[in-house]
Amino acid sequence: MYFKEFEIRWNDLDANRHLANKAYVEFAAHTRMSFLIERGFDHSLLDKLNIGPVVFYEHIYYFKEVFAGKPVKVSLELSGLSEDGMFFEFRHNYYDYKGRNVAHCEIMGAWIDLKTRKLIGLPEEVLPMLADVAKSEDFRVLTKEDTRRHQKRPVDLKS
Repeated sequence: MYFKEFEIRWNDLDANRHLANKAYVEFAAHTRMSFLIERGFDHSLLDKLNIGPVVFYEHIYYFKEVFAGKPVKVSLELSGLSEDGMFFEFRHNYYDYKGRNVAHCEIMGAWIDLKTRKLIGLPEEVLPMLADVAKSEDFRVLTKEDTRRHQKRPVDLKS
Protein backbone atom coordinates (compact mmCIF):
# COMPACT_ATOMS: atom_id res chain seq x y z
CA MET A 1 0.00 0.00 0.00
CA TYR A 2 1.18 3.52 -0.77
CA PHE A 3 1.52 6.11 2.03
CA LYS A 4 2.32 9.82 2.13
CA GLU A 5 2.98 11.73 5.35
CA PHE A 6 1.97 15.35 5.89
CA GLU A 7 2.93 17.97 8.43
CA ILE A 8 -0.13 19.83 9.71
CA ARG A 9 0.44 23.48 8.85
CA TRP A 10 -1.30 26.47 10.42
CA ASN A 11 -3.27 27.10 7.22
CA ASP A 12 -4.53 23.47 7.26
CA LEU A 13 -6.67 24.28 10.31
CA ASP A 14 -10.18 25.71 10.41
CA ALA A 15 -11.92 27.99 12.93
CA ASN A 16 -12.23 25.05 15.36
CA ARG A 17 -8.43 24.64 15.27
CA HIS A 18 -8.62 21.12 13.88
CA LEU A 19 -7.76 19.86 10.40
CA ALA A 20 -10.05 21.59 7.90
CA ASN A 21 -12.12 19.76 5.29
CA LYS A 22 -10.08 21.39 2.51
CA ALA A 23 -6.89 19.93 3.97
CA TYR A 24 -8.28 16.38 3.79
CA VAL A 25 -9.15 16.94 0.13
CA GLU A 26 -5.73 18.49 -0.60
CA PHE A 27 -3.83 15.72 1.21
CA ALA A 28 -5.72 13.03 -0.73
CA ALA A 29 -5.08 14.81 -4.06
CA HIS A 30 -1.39 15.27 -3.24
CA THR A 31 -1.11 11.59 -2.26
CA ARG A 32 -2.67 10.50 -5.58
CA MET A 33 -0.48 12.80 -7.65
CA SER A 34 2.70 11.78 -5.77
CA PHE A 35 1.78 8.16 -6.35
CA LEU A 36 1.15 8.73 -10.08
CA ILE A 37 4.32 10.78 -10.52
CA GLU A 38 6.40 8.02 -8.91
CA ARG A 39 4.93 5.62 -11.51
CA GLY A 40 5.78 7.90 -14.42
CA PHE A 41 2.48 9.78 -14.68
CA ASP A 42 4.29 13.11 -14.39
CA HIS A 43 3.43 16.43 -15.98
CA SER A 44 5.61 15.77 -19.01
CA LEU A 45 3.77 12.51 -19.79
CA LEU A 46 0.36 14.08 -19.22
CA ASP A 47 1.39 16.98 -21.47
CA LYS A 48 2.66 14.60 -24.16
CA LEU A 49 -0.62 12.62 -24.06
CA ASN A 50 -2.66 15.83 -23.69
CA ILE A 51 -4.74 14.28 -20.89
CA GLY A 52 -5.68 15.22 -17.35
CA PRO A 53 -7.57 13.67 -14.43
CA VAL A 54 -11.04 14.88 -13.43
CA VAL A 55 -12.89 14.11 -10.20
CA PHE A 56 -16.53 12.99 -10.35
CA TYR A 57 -16.99 12.86 -6.59
CA GLU A 58 -15.04 12.70 -3.38
CA HIS A 59 -16.69 11.44 -0.18
CA ILE A 60 -14.91 11.91 3.13
CA TYR A 61 -15.94 10.23 6.38
CA TYR A 62 -14.51 11.71 9.59
CA PHE A 63 -13.87 9.59 12.68
CA LYS A 64 -11.61 11.66 14.96
CA GLU A 65 -10.28 15.19 15.06
CA VAL A 66 -6.74 15.94 13.91
CA PHE A 67 -4.80 18.82 15.47
CA ALA A 68 -1.62 20.73 14.65
CA GLY A 69 1.73 19.53 15.95
CA LYS A 70 1.68 15.90 14.82
CA PRO A 71 1.84 14.52 11.28
CA VAL A 72 -0.94 12.70 9.46
CA LYS A 73 -0.33 9.77 7.13
CA VAL A 74 -2.56 9.15 4.09
CA SER A 75 -2.84 5.75 2.37
CA LEU A 76 -3.86 5.02 -1.19
CA GLU A 77 -5.30 1.92 -2.80
CA LEU A 78 -7.06 1.37 -6.09
CA SER A 79 -10.63 0.17 -5.60
CA GLY A 80 -11.76 0.27 -9.22
CA LEU A 81 -10.52 0.74 -12.76
CA SER A 82 -12.26 0.37 -16.12
CA GLU A 83 -10.73 -2.01 -18.64
CA ASP A 84 -9.54 0.89 -20.79
CA GLY A 85 -8.34 2.90 -17.77
CA MET A 86 -10.83 5.73 -18.44
CA PHE A 87 -12.55 5.49 -15.05
CA PHE A 88 -10.71 5.09 -11.74
CA GLU A 89 -11.64 4.86 -8.10
CA PHE A 90 -9.23 5.35 -5.20
CA ARG A 91 -9.59 4.97 -1.45
CA HIS A 92 -7.62 6.86 1.14
CA ASN A 93 -7.37 6.32 4.85
CA TYR A 94 -5.96 9.00 7.13
CA TYR A 95 -3.95 7.98 10.19
CA ASP A 96 -2.74 10.07 13.10
CA TYR A 97 0.78 9.79 14.54
CA LYS A 98 -0.33 6.80 16.67
CA GLY A 99 -1.65 4.93 13.63
CA ARG A 100 -5.31 5.51 14.49
CA ASN A 101 -7.64 5.74 11.47
CA VAL A 102 -9.09 9.27 11.75
CA ALA A 103 -10.86 9.56 8.36
CA HIS A 104 -11.66 7.72 5.13
CA CYS A 105 -12.04 9.07 1.58
CA GLU A 106 -13.51 7.53 -1.57
CA ILE A 107 -12.92 9.26 -4.89
CA MET A 108 -14.01 8.43 -8.43
CA GLY A 109 -12.75 10.13 -11.55
CA ALA A 110 -11.73 9.73 -15.16
CA TRP A 111 -9.25 10.98 -17.72
CA ILE A 112 -10.09 13.68 -20.26
CA ASP A 113 -8.52 14.78 -23.51
CA LEU A 114 -7.55 18.37 -22.76
CA LYS A 115 -8.21 19.50 -26.35
CA THR A 116 -11.63 17.94 -26.95
CA ARG A 117 -12.62 18.07 -23.23
CA LYS A 118 -14.08 14.56 -23.63
CA LEU A 119 -13.49 11.46 -21.51
CA ILE A 120 -10.74 9.23 -22.85
CA GLY A 121 -9.28 5.82 -22.04
CA LEU A 122 -5.60 5.58 -21.22
CA PRO A 123 -3.27 4.73 -24.11
CA GLU A 124 -2.22 1.05 -24.24
CA GLU A 125 1.40 1.89 -23.34
CA VAL A 126 0.28 3.63 -20.13
CA LEU A 127 -2.09 0.98 -18.72
CA PRO A 128 0.77 -1.29 -17.50
CA MET A 129 1.84 1.54 -15.14
CA LEU A 130 -1.24 0.67 -13.06
CA ALA A 131 -0.93 -3.11 -13.26
CA ASP A 132 0.77 -3.71 -9.90
CA VAL A 133 -0.99 -1.02 -7.87
CA ALA A 134 -2.21 -2.11 -4.43
CA LYS A 135 -5.88 -2.95 -4.88
CA SER A 136 -8.63 -3.03 -2.29
CA GLU A 137 -10.09 -6.40 -1.28
CA ASP A 138 -13.28 -5.50 -3.13
CA PHE A 139 -11.56 -4.10 -6.25
CA ARG A 140 -13.82 -4.16 -9.30
CA VAL A 141 -13.69 -3.40 -13.00
CA LEU A 142 -15.57 -0.13 -13.47
CA THR A 143 -18.13 0.62 -16.17
CA LYS A 144 -19.83 3.86 -17.16
CA GLU A 145 -22.85 2.81 -15.06
CA ASP A 146 -20.66 2.82 -11.93
CA THR A 147 -20.03 6.55 -12.42
CA ARG A 148 -23.76 7.24 -11.97
CA ARG A 149 -24.49 4.89 -9.07
CA HIS A 150 -25.42 7.77 -6.77
CA GLN A 151 -28.04 8.90 -9.29
CA LYS A 152 -27.12 12.58 -9.06
CA ARG A 153 -28.17 14.62 -12.09
CA PRO A 154 -27.90 18.35 -12.76
CA VAL A 155 -31.03 20.44 -12.21
CA ASP A 156 -30.86 23.86 -13.88
CA LEU A 157 -32.49 27.01 -12.53
CA LYS A 158 -35.61 28.05 -14.38
CA SER A 159 -35.53 31.55 -15.81
